[in-house]
Amino acid sequence: MTVQRHAPPLPAIVPLIIALAQTPASPGVARIAEVETLASVAALPAHIAGTFQQLTSCQQTASGDYFIFDRRSHAVFVAPTGLDSARKLITIGAEPGRVIDPSAFDLAADGSFIVADAPGGEPRIQIFLASGSTVTAFRIPGRALPRITSGNLVLGGLTAIEYTGRSVYLSQPELGALIAEYATDGRPIRTFGDLRRTGHEGDAGVHLAMNSGLVVANPSGGFYFVFLAGVPQFRKYDAAGQLIFERHIEGPELDAFVQSLPTTWRRQRADAGELPVVLPSVQAAAADRAGNLWVATAVGVTYVYDAAGEKTRTVRFRAAGTVSPTAMSFTPGGRLLVAPGCYAFDVGRPVKGASPARNRAAFGSTR
Repeated sequence: MTVQRHAPPLPAIVPLIIALAQTPASPGVARIAEVETLASVAALPAHIAGTFQQLTSCQQTASGDYFIFDRRSHAVFVAPTGLDSARKLITIGAEPGRVIDPSAFDLAADGSFIVADAPGGEPRIQIFLASGSTVTAFRIPGRALPRITSGNLVLGGLTAIEYTGRSVYLSQPELGALIAEYATDGRPIRTFGDLRRTGHEGDAGVHLAMNSGLVVANPSGGFYFVFLAGVPQFRKYDAAGQLIFERHIEGPELDAFVQSLPTTWRRQRADAGELPVVLPSVQAAAADRAGNLWVATAVGVTYVYDAAGEKTRTVRFRAAGTVSPTAMSFTPGGRLLVAPGCYAFDVGRPVKGASPARNRAAFGSTR
């Protein structure tokens, strides 16, 4: 007899899982890995942070300016290095040069940026210069369907986008591959990455959700693909799209979560019919300058994997309180920016028992 586990509402399951993950080990039981806590070293001033309705992404250019994507305001803001003001750069609207129902934002090293939105429910991608001028816009065939939901957070599809300044990378498992690459004029270039087996191939909605993920360009070359739902897992690909290796994301903090993964999902009505409500296992991912992959999980811990796929660190973030990242990006100087909140973290290994000032000095002053 097959035992089916139904997905409970998110508010019921996540606090329980986080509580289990935070429970200290019993005397005589060794921890598998030490959990580091990184404290924020910078953040948006309260009078700036309070102007945003849903700060979805915060990224920094080489010149030091911060670009802030506010999904609920249908807007992109720019703030100078000092973070003492913020100017609205892109405003709400369905016409070219504005955004409506935006789902994703990404910033390239050259300062240009991309916004995915959906005027009339039809997916559109627009590329802008750092000044806010429009470079180009193109449509993506099909409808923008939510694959994975977590409260007000929607992941997958055009919410998972990677922009390098030369190409746009999307998670589009409906095309039969994990990653789709487009030229900046919207021309399809290639797809790569075999879909993983899920055991739900007969249920297209669940199967596609379990193959939705985050495409992360590796500064050392190639790509990571981090699966958003189901058993936590990631793959590493070279620049040609060939698989290098695959790793499961594991840790004692995740054990209760993985054991509670459902085998059936409730449905919700959408324009395209009924879709399964699939909760995320992973909320954000980013790669640092050395090519280490940082993966923020749904249980409030972030795991760091080196270029060989070995887990090297387990991290929690603390700002005004505990921060569970929904977006992460690295600045040109090597700091990690985390949303919500646009908190900045120095990610060098802290010195035990040292003051925050000494720890910052230990790994240099970075933006």
